[in-house]
Amino acid sequence: MFLTNILLKKAKSKNVLVLAESVISGHRLVRIRERLADKLEFIYFDPYIQQNALYKEKKKLHNL
Repeated sequence: MFLTNILLKKAKSKNVLVLAESVISGHRLVRIRERLADKLEFIYFDPYIQQNALYKEKKKLHNL
């Protein structure tokens, strides 16, 4: 292996952009999480139902 291959290798990003969806209404948010962390679950205000709701990660969108 050449030294140039080692120097030009891309580093993996630490963060990932993910799509989170409300369990109740289907409202979607985009959040950032660490790449090695578990799937995202959080409680946040849902504008469709005007209450706090549980959001779960649906899919990964992009590496940051």
